[in-house]
Amino acid sequence: MFKNLFSSLRSKRGQATTEVVLLFPIFFILALFIIKIYGLLIVLQKTEIASAYAGRRWQLESHRAIKYTQGWDKNFLMADIKKKVQEYIGFNNPATRKFLSLRKVDVGIKRSEVWNSITITVSTYPPRIPFLCSYDKREVCKKPYGAACMRGYNFICETGGTIQVVKQVPNRDRPIGFILPNSAKELKK
Repeated sequence: MFKNLFSSLRSKRGQATTEVVLLFPIFFILALFIIKIYGLLIVLQKTEIASAYAGRRWQLESHRAIKYTQGWDKNFLMADIKKKVQEYIGFNNPATRKFLSLRKVDVGIKRSEVWNSITITVSTYPPRIPFLCSYDKREVCKKPYGAACMRGYNFICETGGTIQVVKQVPNRDRPIGFILPNSAKELKK
């Protein structure tokens, strides 16, 4: 049985290597581009999850009293949240940092009477896909493509991008009802 199988496989002609050799670079470039775009989606998802963590932790552990606000909250809590966010997004792992093209992360908190605004900003290096970046920007983005093409080329080849996520979290002591800052208009309807 196996003898007949092997003899039938050997008697058929194989795929011409010319097509394989010519198509391999196109498949390789396409796969590289898809992987880099997937990496950008991973950064976006990780930033969303990290902002939920930072918001919840700030909500539960921050203080309203001035003596703690300037001391413990600013010096320890803020630094620890930023360290954990950096670790989760992948700044501590060189392989992850290189694959996701990570440049820096900023964590900002803006206090108000009832709501605290937590902002996480992640900056990335350009993915620098060699095949796409070897051409002049004006040649690639001439009519009919325009401004959207220029922004895409700048992201891929020159500047990279910035992802910013903002979360609104209430203080622990809630003097008023749970109404998000942007949803007050919806309640009037």
